[in-house]
Amino acid sequence: MIPDHANFSDMLARWATQQPDAPAIVFGDTRRTWAQLRERVQRVAAGLRAAGLQPGDRIAVLDLNHPSCLELTLACALTGCANAVVNFRLAPPEIVYVINDAKARVLFVGPEFAGAAAQLRGQLPLLERVIHIGGATDEYEPWLAAHQPDARMHPAAGTDCFVQLYTSGTTGFPKGAMLTHHGMLAHARNVAATQALGAGSRVQVAMPLFHVGGTSYSFVAWAGGAPIFMMRMPDPLGALQMLERERITHTFYVPALMAAMIQVPGGDKFDFSALQAVSYGASPMPLPVMRGCLQLFPKGTMQQVYGMTEQCGVVTILPPADHENPAVAHRLVSAGKAIHGVEIEVRDPASGAPVPVGQPGEIWVRSAQIMAGYWGKPEATAQAVTADGWYRSGDGGHIDADGYVYVTDRIKDMIISGGENIYPAEIERVLAEHPALLDVAVIGVPDERWGEVPKAVVVLKPGATLADPNELVAWCRERMAAYKCPKTVDVLAELPRNPTGKVLKRDLRKPYWAGRDRQVV
Repeated sequence: MIPDHANFSDMLARWATQQPDAPAIVFGDTRRTWAQLRERVQRVAAGLRAAGLQPGDRIAVLDLNHPSCLELTLACALTGCANAVVNFRLAPPEIVYVINDAKARVLFVGPEFAGAAAQLRGQLPLLERVIHIGGATDEYEPWLAAHQPDARMHPAAGTDCFVQLYTSGTTGFPKGAMLTHHGMLAHARNVAATQALGAGSRVQVAMPLFHVGGTSYSFVAWAGGAPIFMMRMPDPLGALQMLERERITHTFYVPALMAAMIQVPGGDKFDFSALQAVSYGASPMPLPVMRGCLQLFPKGTMQQVYGMTEQCGVVTILPPADHENPAVAHRLVSAGKAIHGVEIEVRDPASGAPVPVGQPGEIWVRSAQIMAGYWGKPEATAQAVTADGWYRSGDGGHIDADGYVYVTDRIKDMIISGGENIYPAEIERVLAEHPALLDVAVIGVPDERWGEVPKAVVVLKPGATLADPNELVAWCRERMAAYKCPKTVDVLAELPRNPTGKVLKRDLRKPYWAGRDRQVV
């Protein structure tokens, strides 16, 4: 149950008053109570004001997970500023783009990125100051200690942005989604209502804070008065150890991390009895990994979530009952149903008209969780958000008669072969079951007869071999309609991915479409 906080400054004041000595955050050997967190946030707010920051200004953080990032975000809430959390996996030109796009006046940088920040400093003309966090040259703690707590609260409207997360995207530069007090609180209420999360919960934050699975998930916990247990980097063994040591009740992972978790020797010997919800999402879950996780984690805990940065995080949940009931095994490839407070429809991507139940189209989402827009990009905002509040996700899918949402692919990745719509994710799910394959992507390539046809691009597991890559075509033909099956197979050493791990299908397609009229983006 989430109290009716006015904003996140109100949230911090509430818990620091009602449960001052209760834990708020645990990070390594550092354990801070709500009262300690409030004092530190007020000191950071004083530091930001002393640096001349005004309401509407941006700061930026370039670091692995660290409590300072969330302290800075709460200090931005107190001062009316916003924290632009930089994806540390970006290439240097992309880091420069994000910091400049945010117009950040102060950059807080972790020790792993201090050298890169120094090299890029000359390309950041709007940046006034760099403050180092942690390591041998830590400046953050002395800076914080030099300021007396400033308890003044900026009179934040619900629509004020206080944290700005950049969409990863697979094309072009990322866009800054302006996440608001109103949107983040709505997200917290909606998720907490679905997962029974409150002050008695103990929430692990394993995902990076530049992602909604890190920052938004942290604020779901804090909005409910629950402590968070933060990892600096997602690590399969460390995550499992923390689940047992800290008696974690709620956590969120991505499938790639879970694939490594089920391979940890002795993983099944840990005590996970405190767990209530193991949420996963952000990329497709291969069925073999799901089966392994259903064996590893306690019954009744696995929950798939589907969401997006522009909606502050989660919009659907597939609950444990649908993971464990053989009678509805087909739902394992769905994303579940819309959570409380969220509307989802499937529309024709060209006309915007709703499509019949079971028919494919673009997934549209409407909720109070929606962002204020893309920072500095009104045209992109107008393309993504309709006048009546629907967010066009760009994801293709359908909704069945029971209300379950099936996310098939990005609209732009859909293959149209001889007039038939083919969604690569369907083929990828089938190929992921093949025992020799470590990674797989399916793309559309030109075909004189059909316009385009599916091609599978695969990576073999270490030590695995294929006598003939075309045996994968036969594997698919036994398991799905012939017209959907890949016509050819390429074997690569690895798949190209963007900094958040999404496969760069445009790079895979480019050689095949070079010189043709179709523009692959």
